[in-house]
Amino acid sequence: MAIPMLRVAVISHSQSQPLIHSISVIDETARRRKRVALSSSSELNPVIRSEVSLCVGTCLIPHPNKVDRGGEDAFFLSDYNGGVIAVADGVSGWAEEDVDPSLFPRELMDNASNYVEDDSATVIVAMLEKNGTLKIANVGDCGLRVIRNGHVIFSTSPQEHYFDCPFQLSSERVGQTYLDATVCNVELIEGDTIVMGSDGLFDNVFDHEIIPTIVRYKDVAEAAKALANLASSHAIDSKFDSPYSLEARSRGFDAPLWKKILGMTLTGGKLDDITVIVGQVVSS
Repeated sequence: MAIPMLRVAVISHSQSQPLIHSISVIDETARRRKRVALSSSSELNPVIRSEVSLCVGTCLIPHPNKVDRGGEDAFFLSDYNGGVIAVADGVSGWAEEDVDPSLFPRELMDNASNYVEDDSATVIVAMLEKNGTLKIANVGDCGLRVIRNGHVIFSTSPQEHYFDCPFQLSSERVGQTYLDATVCNVELIEGDTIVMGSDGLFDNVFDHEIIPTIVRYKDVAEAAKALANLASSHAIDSKFDSPYSLEARSRGFDAPLWKKILGMTLTGGKLDDITVIVGQVVSS
């Protein structure tokens, strides 16, 4: 049967395990596979002949120091149209102002029309039309990848003021608004996989690691869990040359002088909340 998905997933204070969901946005009785007729043109411009929907799995692992309050990420799932998925990441800098950074993203995901005073979040939202068009809006450094036949065919780019300072929705005048979002459309076909996540995923896992990880699992929840666990293990590995450390060095940041004298460079993952959503495009 169809399962309602309109909710924010938040870890309660008593939970310390990763939050995992496997949710289908299509009616189980309507899971008869339909062939997708393609034109003779490139697969990047397919003609969608059948309606499609998303089958979605999620996993959220809080920062080790934020487990007691469930971290500062939040996500949103809806069965509207072909499916809507979204991730919001609270900006940790607000903690220095005695403001809980988790409040804004959770409220934002719960009801986009409500805002929590004096807080902010980076956010990405994607809605799948039943004809296969994925509409994406992104503010900040949460991200999305579309994978087809073992290749990344689409990737969002982070928005930032400077390194480690992303664009952020905010109730403050200094923040960005929806008008600053990068908006784009991607044409999907049955069998495509969407990987969406907070920067806790993409700062710690390369695209070439994402692909073999998700293809090992038929279940989207297991795939999301595996990606989140991979990001978590990289985040605590001081020797792993992560996407974050590579980007830092390319921006002129490096290890302290005494480490450089010893031949050491700036390496390691980035400890953060990690939210992963894996969506499989299926015929509805």
